[in-house]
Amino acid sequence: MDTMYQRSKIQEESLYYESIKHDGTLPIVGVNMFLPPDGHGEVGEIELMRSTDHEKDQQVASVETFRDTHRAEGSSELLELQKVARERNNTFEALMDAAKSCSLGSMSHSLYDVGGEYRRNM
Repeated sequence: MDTMYQRSKIQEESLYYESIKHDGTLPIVGVNMFLPPDGHGEVGEIELMRSTDHEKDQQVASVETFRDTHRAEGSSELLELQKVARERNNTFEALMDAAKSCSLGSMSHSLYDVGGEYRRNM
C-alpha cells in the first residue's frame, strides 16, 4: 500500500479482465456467450425489481435495531478487526466473528479507518 504497487496492480488486472471479457477470450454466460443469432446482446426488455419506500425503511430500521442490540459486543469486535488488519494478519476469522454482531457497513468503515478506501484513478 505504501508504494502504490497494489493500486497499480489492481488497475492493470481490471483492465486486462475487461479486455478479455470484451473480446470473448473469457467466456461469461449471459454477458458474451449465447447471444441471439443476429449478434446483438440484449434479448428483450429486462424488468428491474424495485423496492418500495416501505421496504427500504423497514430494512434500515432492521439494521438500526441490530446495531442497537449488539452495540456492546460489536464495538469490541470492530476494535479486534482493526487490530488484526493493522498487524497485517489474515482478517478472515476476525471478519467472521465481527459479522455476528456488526453490520457490513460497520465492518467496512472500521477497515477504511485502517487502510483507507480504494479510489480508482481515472
